[in-house]
Amino acid sequence: MSIDTTAEQAQQELLEEFELFDNWMDRYQYIIDLGKQLPDFPNEWKRDEHKIQGCQSNVWMRHRLEEGRLHFDAISDAAIVSGLIAVLLRIYSDRPPAEIRDTQPDFLAALGLDKHLSPTRSNGLHAMLGRIYEVAERVAA
Repeated sequence: MSIDTTAEQAQQELLEEFELFDNWMDRYQYIIDLGKQLPDFPNEWKRDEHKIQGCQSNVWMRHRLEEGRLHFDAISDAAIVSGLIAVLLRIYSDRPPAEIRDTQPDFLAALGLDKHLSPTRSNGLHAMLGRIYEVAERVAA
Protein backbone atom coordinates (compact mmCIF):
# COMPACT_ATOMS: atom_id res chain seq x y z
CA MET A 1 0.00 0.00 0.00
CA SER A 2 1.27 3.42 -0.84
CA ILE A 3 0.92 6.20 1.69
CA ASP A 4 0.13 8.42 -1.30
CA THR A 5 -3.33 6.86 -1.65
CA THR A 6 -6.26 7.68 0.59
CA ALA A 7 -8.44 5.16 2.37
CA GLU A 8 -11.19 5.95 -0.14
CA GLN A 9 -8.83 5.21 -3.03
CA ALA A 10 -7.76 1.97 -1.34
CA GLN A 11 -11.42 0.93 -1.13
CA GLN A 12 -11.91 1.71 -4.83
CA GLU A 13 -8.82 -0.30 -5.81
CA LEU A 14 -10.06 -3.24 -3.76
CA LEU A 15 -13.46 -3.12 -5.46
CA GLU A 16 -11.80 -3.08 -8.88
CA GLU A 17 -9.71 -6.13 -7.96
CA PHE A 18 -12.78 -8.05 -6.82
CA GLU A 19 -14.56 -7.27 -10.09
CA LEU A 20 -12.00 -9.51 -11.81
CA PHE A 21 -13.57 -12.58 -10.17
CA ASP A 22 -16.69 -14.16 -11.59
CA ASN A 23 -17.89 -15.97 -8.47
CA TRP A 24 -17.65 -16.00 -4.72
CA MET A 25 -15.49 -19.12 -4.51
CA ASP A 26 -12.77 -17.23 -6.41
CA ARG A 27 -13.29 -14.17 -4.21
CA TYR A 28 -12.96 -16.28 -1.05
CA GLN A 29 -9.75 -17.77 -2.39
CA TYR A 30 -8.43 -14.29 -3.15
CA ILE A 31 -9.25 -13.16 0.41
CA ILE A 32 -7.41 -16.22 1.79
CA ASP A 33 -4.42 -15.47 -0.46
CA LEU A 34 -4.34 -11.88 0.83
CA GLY A 35 -4.24 -13.24 4.38
CA LYS A 36 -1.24 -15.41 3.55
CA GLN A 37 0.67 -12.22 2.68
CA LEU A 38 0.24 -10.62 6.11
CA PRO A 39 3.53 -9.70 7.79
CA ASP A 40 4.76 -11.86 10.65
CA PHE A 41 2.93 -11.41 13.95
CA PRO A 42 5.32 -12.62 16.67
CA ASN A 43 3.95 -14.91 19.38
CA GLU A 44 4.88 -12.39 22.09
CA TRP A 45 2.27 -10.02 20.57
CA LYS A 46 -0.47 -12.63 21.05
CA ARG A 47 -1.51 -11.28 24.43
CA ASP A 48 -4.94 -10.73 25.93
CA GLU A 49 -4.79 -6.95 25.50
CA HIS A 50 -4.38 -7.44 21.75
CA LYS A 51 -7.09 -10.08 21.40
CA ILE A 52 -10.32 -9.03 19.72
CA GLN A 53 -13.47 -10.13 21.50
CA GLY A 54 -16.48 -11.11 19.39
CA CYS A 55 -14.58 -13.18 16.84
CA GLN A 56 -15.24 -16.90 16.45
CA SER A 57 -11.58 -17.54 15.73
CA ASN A 58 -8.60 -16.08 17.56
CA VAL A 59 -7.71 -12.59 16.33
CA TRP A 60 -4.96 -10.37 17.67
CA MET A 61 -4.47 -6.75 16.66
CA ARG A 62 -1.94 -4.23 17.86
CA HIS A 63 -1.25 -0.66 16.80
CA ARG A 64 1.37 2.03 17.02
CA LEU A 65 1.46 5.67 16.04
CA GLU A 66 4.32 6.60 13.72
CA GLU A 67 4.78 10.09 12.33
CA GLY A 68 1.10 10.91 12.76
CA ARG A 69 -0.13 7.69 11.15
CA LEU A 70 -1.69 4.69 12.83
CA HIS A 71 -0.10 1.40 11.88
CA PHE A 72 -1.94 -1.85 12.65
CA ASP A 73 -0.56 -5.38 12.81
CA ALA A 74 -3.00 -8.28 13.09
CA ILE A 75 -3.35 -12.01 12.57
CA SER A 76 -5.89 -14.79 13.01
CA ASP A 77 -5.65 -18.54 13.34
CA ALA A 78 -8.30 -18.86 10.60
CA ALA A 79 -7.31 -18.39 6.94
CA ILE A 80 -10.42 -16.51 5.82
CA VAL A 81 -10.24 -14.19 8.84
CA SER A 82 -6.58 -13.43 8.16
CA GLY A 83 -7.72 -12.46 4.67
CA LEU A 84 -10.38 -10.14 6.07
CA ILE A 85 -7.68 -8.61 8.29
CA ALA A 86 -5.54 -8.02 5.20
CA VAL A 87 -8.46 -6.20 3.55
CA LEU A 88 -9.03 -4.01 6.61
CA LEU A 89 -5.34 -3.19 7.02
CA ARG A 90 -5.06 -2.27 3.38
CA ILE A 91 -7.79 0.32 3.81
CA TYR A 92 -7.12 1.58 7.34
CA SER A 93 -3.49 0.96 8.32
CA ASP A 94 -0.82 3.66 7.97
CA ARG A 95 -3.37 6.47 7.81
CA PRO A 96 -3.86 9.53 10.00
CA PRO A 97 -6.32 8.75 12.84
CA ALA A 98 -8.83 11.36 11.63
CA GLU A 99 -8.87 9.82 8.13
CA ILE A 100 -9.47 6.38 9.62
CA ARG A 101 -12.27 7.72 11.81
CA ASP A 102 -13.89 9.51 8.85
CA THR A 103 -13.67 6.61 6.36
CA GLN A 104 -16.87 4.60 6.26
CA PRO A 105 -16.51 0.90 5.35
CA ASP A 106 -18.44 1.29 2.08
CA PHE A 107 -16.52 -1.66 0.62
CA LEU A 108 -18.45 -4.10 2.85
CA ALA A 109 -21.74 -3.50 1.05
CA ALA A 110 -20.10 -2.87 -2.34
CA LEU A 111 -18.30 -6.23 -2.22
CA GLY A 112 -21.28 -8.01 -0.70
CA LEU A 113 -19.13 -9.23 2.19
CA ASP A 114 -21.93 -8.85 4.71
CA LYS A 115 -24.16 -11.09 2.57
CA HIS A 116 -21.52 -13.71 1.77
CA LEU A 117 -19.93 -14.18 5.18
CA SER A 118 -21.46 -16.37 7.85
CA PRO A 119 -23.05 -14.42 10.70
CA THR A 120 -20.16 -15.29 13.04
CA ARG A 121 -17.55 -14.17 10.48
CA SER A 122 -19.51 -10.98 9.85
CA ASN A 123 -19.65 -10.31 13.61
CA GLY A 124 -15.89 -10.84 13.81
CA LEU A 125 -15.29 -8.49 10.89
CA HIS A 126 -17.34 -5.80 12.61
CA ALA A 127 -15.49 -6.41 15.90
CA MET A 128 -12.16 -5.86 14.10
CA LEU A 129 -13.50 -2.75 12.41
CA GLY A 130 -14.79 -1.54 15.76
CA ARG A 131 -11.33 -1.89 17.28
CA ILE A 132 -9.77 0.08 14.42
CA TYR A 133 -12.30 2.91 14.84
CA GLU A 134 -11.96 2.86 18.63
CA VAL A 135 -8.17 3.20 18.43
CA ALA A 136 -8.40 5.95 15.79
CA GLU A 137 -10.92 7.87 17.89
CA ARG A 138 -8.80 7.59 21.02
CA VAL A 139 -5.59 8.64 19.25
CA ALA A 140 -7.30 11.48 17.35
CA ALA A 141 -8.75 12.94 20.56
